Amino acid sequence: MKTSKLAAKIVTKLFLVLLMAALAFLLNENNKLDHVYLDGKQIWAFVPPILLILGFITLLVICVRQKYSKPDMNWLLVVNTVVLMAYGITLFIRIHDMINQVR
Repeated sequence: MKTSKLAAKIVTKLFLVLLMAALAFLLNENNKLDHVYLDGKQIWAFVPPILLILGFITLLVICVRQKYSKPDMNWLLVVNTVVLMAYGITLFIRIHDMINQVR
């Protein structure tokens, strides 16, 4: 139980640090994201990341409310957060490539 509690806290904090670093990098210069457009035809592409984010928020609230006392929920939070980090890293790399092509 102690391992799942520690893993959930570490992975969650790491995710939040990576999220803040990515936002700081993308919002550092003005007009960096002005040339990145979303296509309305591919609206279904937004469903998986929205479900991942909603799952992360739900699991985080449940784990914090129960003070990380349920190992199964902690491990679900760890798995969800790792998948969300992988998705976020690939999205960041893709957006970074798009920004560098515009320059």
